[in-house]
Amino acid sequence: MTDLLNIVISSEKRRNLLLLLKDRLHTWDEIKVQLRVSATGMLPQIRILENEGLVEREGKMFSLTDTGRLVVHYLEPFDTIIKVISQQKMFWKEHDLTSLPNEFFLRLNEFQNPQIVETSTEESFEPHTHFLEMILHSKRVAGISPIVHPVYPRFFLSLAAQGHDVRLILTKNAYDKIKREYSDMLLQGLQYDNAHLFICDNDLKFAYIVTDSQISMGLFLKNGIFDSKRDIVSTEPSAIKWGEDLFNHFQNLSTPVNKEGKYRERRE
Repeated sequence: MTDLLNIVISSEKRRNLLLLLKDRLHTWDEIKVQLRVSATGMLPQIRILENEGLVEREGKMFSLTDTGRLVVHYLEPFDTIIKVISQQKMFWKEHDLTSLPNEFFLRLNEFQNPQIVETSTEESFEPHTHFLEMILHSKRVAGISPIVHPVYPRFFLSLAAQGHDVRLILTKNAYDKIKREYSDMLLQGLQYDNAHLFICDNDLKFAYIVTDSQISMGLFLKNGIFDSKRDIVSTEPSAIKWGEDLFNHFQNLSTPVNKEGKYRERRE
């Protein structure tokens, strides 16, 4: 490890100061308040960063040098993904992320402040209750799923009837199940101009709903079984943007279903 790399990542105080100075100059008093540090604890760290040419001061103001700005540009996503993984380390470790497109896998640092919504075996519908309630308070709903929960067809039909903007992407197998078991609700829902359904041929190993205020995602375990007990949830704007971009990515790879419930299969 180079000396500079060690200086940047081995001290939380130094990392936090570099990130604090990313957008603007700060006074010493602002640094103490925002980082909750004392003079004896922070001043030696500032001197180290000054000696390395990452931070400079003019009067009472501290700022990043040009080198410091370059370092922070790459430090920020690294620091964020470490926090995302650390907050829910076991969840990420136990689940299959291989079907996420590489572009979005590498953007998981945007899934900030993730929380796990978990239920016991005796209350197996609780995660579904969580995000069903979340959806009810949203104007826009977009989701991708390779699975069909028996509650969902009627619920999404109700959303469309209430005027919510509903966009869903299903795998072919999931769509065939809905068409076979819930055909009346399917055809009724397709009549609404605010409801849009697409079919994707990809082998998806995740299911999620993103709204204007939250994203809730369920993943398959590494043994191939869908984890119906745990969803990972975030209300951060960056996580919502990640979910919207992921939906748009798969929508471009999918085929729309028309009002008669038919779609044209994509050909390679």
